[in-house]
Amino acid sequence: MPDPTKPPLFEIQDLHVSTIAEGKQTATEILKGVSLVVGNGEVHALMGPNGSGKSTLAAALLGSPDYEITSGRILFLGDDITEWGTDVRAKAGMFLAFQYPQEIAGVSVLNFLRQSLSARKGIEMSVLELRLSLMEWMERLNMDQSFMERYVNEGFSGGEKKRNEILQMAILEPEIAILDETDSGLDIDALKIVANGVQEIRKDRPQMGTLAITHYQRLLDHLNPDQVHVLIDGRIVESGGGEIARLLEAEGYDSFR
Repeated sequence: MPDPTKPPLFEIQDLHVSTIAEGKQTATEILKGVSLVVGNGEVHALMGPNGSGKSTLAAALLGSPDYEITSGRILFLGDDITEWGTDVRAKAGMFLAFQYPQEIAGVSVLNFLRQSLSARKGIEMSVLELRLSLMEWMERLNMDQSFMERYVNEGFSGGEKKRNEILQMAILEPEIAILDETDSGLDIDALKIVANGVQEIRKDRPQMGTLAITHYQRLLDHLNPDQVHVLIDGRIVESGGGEIARLLEAEGYDSFR
């Protein structure tokens, strides 16, 4: 049971987000009052059609400069982080798995994670210590250990990119993980590997909160979310249990419009 004396792990309060106006262009409001609460150890799913604002929400939660929060608040462990920079949020324990992970030429997975973890923990991580941790997690995630010497996402298949995101999540030990359409472009086998990886991390970190943003029920079949939210035209129009995802699968988003 949640401790009523402590603030929720993560809370979004009436969030309004617009594009950044440039030149003569007018800013467009994309999110129009989104609210939800993720408690310790909870898995929440956010589902919605293309153009509903799902990826905009993920970007805004991590402080993307491409969007402006015009009103509302984001609270993390009781702190108002609405104005915090992306790096500060990441160091505090927020993690975003990207829908389209970027290549970083010339930087190995090992060195990338060493720098990221050193920044997250505020201490210099030894290569040996990190290598041992990577070897353990790669075994648990069924990844070849040569993976750590490859350049980040360079020449990676779609499935390898997503598994690399899960590996990063395991090593960086976030308090909350936001998965922005991690299932995008994956076949059934790759999807299962990624979903199992998330569950493997949750075994080690049962208090970690998870917000999974997705189009499809198939990811939720593996993650078993505590709550499902439907986002349409910038607003959450319905929240509930797994029955919502099943209804979406059967009838589509028109049943919620």
